[in-house]
This record gives sequence, C-alpha cells and structure tokens, in this order.
Amino acid sequence: MKSLSPVDQLFLWLEKRQQPMHVAGLQLFSFPEDAGPKYVSELAQSIRDYCCPEPPFNQRLTRRFGQYFWTEDKQFDIDHHFRHEALPKPGRIRELLSLVSAEHSNLLDRERPLWEAHLIEGIRGRQFALYTKVHHSVVDGISAMRMGMRALSKDPHERDLPPVWAYKPEKKQRSLPSNPVDAMSSLARLTAGVSKQVATVPALARELYKVSQKAKTDPNYVSIFQAPDTMLNQCITGSRRFAAQSFALPRLRKLAGTFNCTINDLVLSMCGHALREYLIGQNALPDQPLIAMVPLSLRKDDSAGGNQIALILANLGTHVCDPANRLRIVQASVKDAKRRFAQMSPEEILNFTALSMTPTGLNLLTGLAPKWRAFNVIISNVPGPREPLYWNGARLRGMYPVSVVLDRIALNITLTSYQDQLEFGLIACRRTLPSMQRLLDYLENSVRELEIAAGFK
Repeated sequence: MKSLSPVDQLFLWLEKRQQPMHVAGLQLFSFPEDAGPKYVSELAQSIRDYCCPEPPFNQRLTRRFGQYFWTEDKQFDIDHHFRHEALPKPGRIRELLSLVSAEHSNLLDRERPLWEAHLIEGIRGRQFALYTKVHHSVVDGISAMRMGMRALSKDPHERDLPPVWAYKPEKKQRSLPSNPVDAMSSLARLTAGVSKQVATVPALARELYKVSQKAKTDPNYVSIFQAPDTMLNQCITGSRRFAAQSFALPRLRKLAGTFNCTINDLVLSMCGHALREYLIGQNALPDQPLIAMVPLSLRKDDSAGGNQIALILANLGTHVCDPANRLRIVQASVKDAKRRFAQMSPEEILNFTALSMTPTGLNLLTGLAPKWRAFNVIISNVPGPREPLYWNGARLRGMYPVSVVLDRIALNITLTSYQDQLEFGLIACRRTLPSMQRLLDYLENSVRELEIAAGFK
C-alpha cells in the first residue's frame, strides 16, 4: 500500500460529476504499408493479451482515515480498461473529435485502476487512433508524455511492442514505512521539510509586497487578483468539447526569431488573439486583459510518477488590438515571472505558487469567493519527441493532449511538440463556451496577423 502526495490527493478531492479530473492523449497513426484489412483488429487482440499491468496501471484506490492510498487490484479486468471501437461513417476527424469529447466527459471508475485506452479504427485515409486517459492523481503532463513515449519506437520495423500499461516502472516507488526505524526516518525528513517551508515566509512576504506595489503603477503587470470576470469563468457542466490542430514549428520559429521571443511567448500571444476574437464574437470581451495560468515543470530527474509543477500568471494582452504590441505585453509578463522564480529556492517557488493559487483553490473547493480570481484560462506546453515514432509499424502522425476543465475555468489549452509540429489540444465545457472550435480558426488568424506585422506577407 502506497500513500498519495498532498497534491495527488487534491486531484481526487476536486473531482465531481461536472469536473472529471483525468488527463488524456489522442495519438493519430497511419497504417504500415504492408498492413492488411484486419490490421487494427489483429492489433487489438495482441494488446488485449497484456492483461497483467505494471504499476501504476494495476493500482486502485483505497481510503483509510480520510486519506487515499494505492493498492494492487487483485481482480483486474482488461476488458474494462481497453476498448476497441470504430468511428461512424464517413470517419472524418470531426467524428473522431466528437468521440473523444464524449469519452472525456465520463468519470473513471474509482473501484478500478484509474485509466482507460480506446483503440479507434474507421478513420479516413488508412488511419487509426489511440485515446488514452489517466487520472491526474496518477500522472502529470510531463510524466504522462514520458509514459506514452516508452510504448513507441524509432524503428518502423519493430513489432510486438507492448502497450504502455505493460512496461515496468523505470524507478522504484517509495513505499510506506514498514518498521519503526523507517517510520522515524520519514518523520525526520518531514520535520526537516516543514522547517524549510517556514523559512520561506520572510522572502515570500517581501515578494508579495513588491508585486502589489508594481501592480499599482504598471497596468500590464500581473498580480494575484487581477483576472477579470469573463464567460470563461462561469460554473461548468460535465459535458466536454474537444478541438485539435497542428501548426508547423518552422513557421513559428521564424516568427519567434523576428520578434526576438520564445515559442512559448508566441503561443501565449496566439491564444490571447484567439480568445479576444472569440469573446468579441460572443459580445463578452472585458476591458481588462485575460490572465493565463501557465504550468512550469520543476522536474529535474527522469521520474514518471506524481506531480512536480509550479505555476506562473501571464498577461495575454486581450485588451489590445495590435498583434505585435500584444506579443510584447505577453513577453514582458513571462519575463517578470521567470525573473521572480530565478531568485527563489524550490521551497519558495512552491509556496509562492500555492499562495498565488489560493483564491482559485478556495473557489474550487468551496465556491465561496467567485470574484477572487487569479486567472481566466489554463495554457500548458508539454515538450514532445523530435524524431518520428512508430507503434508496431504504424507511424505516429499527430499527438494531441486532452486536459482538465475546472469549475469557473471552462477552457484548457494544452499543446505539445512532435517533430516539426506544434499540436494544440483545446478542451472546454461545451455549454459554457458554445462553438468553442472557432478558436482554431482564430489561432490560425493570429499567426497570419503576426506574419503581416513582421513583413512576411
């Protein structure tokens, strides 16, 4: 039996019917050249044979004294977790995204290990897809990416590759203390950790004072309570809509070089433009700029489990029309946040992040302070592989992240890189944000406007 970290337990406490807390990935493959008409069916049967999963995929939840623990599922049923499905005709990407939208709306069964994998055939152009979802208490975005990549190969001729749940974990997970000596050692480590946290209080107080003072003089500077009230920040339902699109990385790198910014700065500016246009179309654009919460990985090893992230708040510049000016506002906002973290210890970063997110956490847990808002939207970038990958001879053509929507944060934009592509995955409450898929067109328009501003067209 293994205990969950406080962060991982939080993802369980936050879950409710209208707020599923799983993350997912959609991988799109093309058939091998020598594949026959029964290729996917045969692949499905070979996958189903892996019916004895490795940790964490064989772990189910148990609860004692109000705390959650992982314990091995002794009655694991592969047919519950792995499903072979086919799209209805005509098998367009539209039908694929509709299926993912429906599946992502469903809660995972807490009586079983918290994951599912859907092998989907019937896609036009000799393609098939794999949609895999895992509870956020099991993995974060970085570790989910690493797990997914382990199941793929750089060799197009390699066959008999096991699915992701059949791989042994790369690093041994620490278990609960099994004797008094181990328990005392764990208590000593905990006490030392608390001491480190307490020592961060003076530095945090100084930093919060600086933030509050600068926010008074600079309207583009991001403070904790700056995010405006928008239609993105209403109560949500359990129904989801998923949209996805790829952008050529060389195209974006050329723009980033011209404007002397990072790809992340450019992406945030693109999202700012798309949200501005969407809200204008809904007659709902606020005068104040929207604020994005951007996860920043603190992971310094190759571990795959748990969550190790900090969060920054970025000004999306939705209050300005000029695309180049918006990009400058975004870039300055991100630089301020990174400069602040560069002066902090890991403990100070985590505590500053926790303090910054307190208003949002309070709302998610209680709903008592809806006007205390730190951010309007979540935008996350997870690095992906640079070389072409294959799964049992099938080439990976695209990989799209499918993340979490939270109450009063009705949109999540997550992206990852693959080869020379940047893959956007947008997930939203379909009732709160009608016609959300229009954001894809607005993202493309934002790139075109920046290209015009750079003199490319």
